[in-house]
Amino acid sequence: MSDTAKFRNLAIIAHVDHGKTTLVDQLLKAGGAYRENQAVQERAMDSMDLEREKGITIRAKNTSIHWNGYTINIVDTPGHADFGAEVERVMKMVDGVLLVVDAYEGPQAQTRFVLKKALQEGLMPIVVVNKIDRPHADAASVRDQVLELLLELGATDEQFEAPFVYGSARDGYFMDALENEPPVDCTPLLQKIVRRIPPPRGADPEAPFRMLVSNIDWDDYVGRVAVGRITSGRVRKGDLLYLHGGDGSVTPGKVTRLFEYSGLQTTDSAVGEAGNIVGLSGFGNVDIGETLTAEPDAAPLPFVAIDPPTISMEFSINDGPFAGKDGKYVTSRAIRERLEREMKTNISIKMEETGSSGVFSVSARGAMQIAVLVETMRREGFEVCVSRPHVIVKEIDGRKMEPFETLYIEVPDEYASGAVRLLSARRGVLESMEAHDSGRTSLQACIPTRGLIGLEFELVNLTSGHGVFSHLFREYRPWAGEISTRQTGVLVSMETGAARAYSLASIEERGPLFVGAGEEVYEGQIIGENPRAGDIPVNPCREKHLTNHRSATKNDSVQLTPKIEFSLERSIEYIGPDELVEATPRFIRMRKRILNALDRKRAGRRA
Repeated sequence: MSDTAKFRNLAIIAHVDHGKTTLVDQLLKAGGAYRENQAVQERAMDSMDLEREKGITIRAKNTSIHWNGYTINIVDTPGHADFGAEVERVMKMVDGVLLVVDAYEGPQAQTRFVLKKALQEGLMPIVVVNKIDRPHADAASVRDQVLELLLELGATDEQFEAPFVYGSARDGYFMDALENEPPVDCTPLLQKIVRRIPPPRGADPEAPFRMLVSNIDWDDYVGRVAVGRITSGRVRKGDLLYLHGGDGSVTPGKVTRLFEYSGLQTTDSAVGEAGNIVGLSGFGNVDIGETLTAEPDAAPLPFVAIDPPTISMEFSINDGPFAGKDGKYVTSRAIRERLEREMKTNISIKMEETGSSGVFSVSARGAMQIAVLVETMRREGFEVCVSRPHVIVKEIDGRKMEPFETLYIEVPDEYASGAVRLLSARRGVLESMEAHDSGRTSLQACIPTRGLIGLEFELVNLTSGHGVFSHLFREYRPWAGEISTRQTGVLVSMETGAARAYSLASIEERGPLFVGAGEEVYEGQIIGENPRAGDIPVNPCREKHLTNHRSATKNDSVQLTPKIEFSLERSIEYIGPDELVEATPRFIRMRKRILNALDRKRAGRRA
């Protein structure tokens, strides 16, 4: 067997929470990545703190296992629609996909999106029906749904003949057919990977070296690491290569280090062979989508097109009264450098300067993607203010056009009519509605991207947490008209200081509070919600006046309703156009853009 024939490169794709990262854990165990007595962390591939907290994969990551003489390179990809670019770029590195589908929920919207990209690339699928031990699981029905989906997405005859395996990634077993006795390990799945996934396409060890850079890693010692599959040739440490930049430039450079991925570690390698996925250092300005070659006049490799950004938000320095008290990085220069660094490794994030000093426009595929960036920055010690997301509008043939999405919602039957009302309030057009035997109803609609902002929170409230939705970019269409997503006003602090229980007790009669007694607040900060439209200025710092009949401690036991806690994503979706979210390492506050009430009135009159 040739060196090239021993490699198998595959991506694992699925909807959020269908178990693909857990499946990687089991494959790593089967490939001997762990010692007998080693303490194993669950979902080991989710290395970012945010990924563990949210239970989702954010960054595509590489690993490999060695089984029966084969090297199986695995790329674990995100399942959330906002991180679609992470999925799309790895399609050039692999020759097949493991499509993981929940035996109860079946193929979801994100499954459709990523599978379509994989089929277009000519990749061979293997379908893993996971969680067959889940209550009400119907693996046979899910198999039919997957086959229908393959037909709908235009699979070739060979792709349509995809093999199925059934099992439980959590319990570490898989089987070829439902009526079989459950085996005790992952052998049936590993056998199918070796038989079904072809060796790397077009990998020619004798041709000159070429590699498409599909990912960027970072090493504390050597800096940027270009990750990709070697299309042809071999590479060793010290080799002279040429970087073909996106602008047409050709820059020479020397390989300072060569990495291979094994288990959960990267290891130094003596030689990189055609068909293998490796990392190369020595090219400080390398970017995703560029090509490394052994010859300066070699043709660069084509790169997959990526869906355009549809959401934009403003990042600005924290100019509030508490600026600099909590974070280490508070200047516009530090924020700019951090955003530029993010663009180097995250191709779906775009940053542009604005006409205002210290304000940057950041665009991406979805609000959650930008919220993850803000959360990462605040954990790194940044202080930053961010605006409400707004869609990227285009003018096409003299008409104002905005992005539209296909929206898929699944709710318990009793909430279906409420979900339809939510859609219509956000300019959504219902396209299909189907009731299932499981007591749930599926809705499909076309909706402006603007209508998705804040929709998840409303759907969770409507369905008591039982509603799920996902969305895919469809196209740009004419502007759909105004969408009013927040019907309420806010309570705005008039003073700076510590919030007092005495004054909060009277303020909460006007609406629910977002702050508690003893918290530091400032003028212009949003401290609560007003049920009516319009903002109400309040003074949460007012102390009880003392008289001969009223002592400082009398009636001190004020019972306040617990404050409403806002996550970063919820804060970003909640604020209005004239408001900002202030994110610092320890605090998330909502505030007015213009903090002074008099200045706000003047600005309102001018507007």
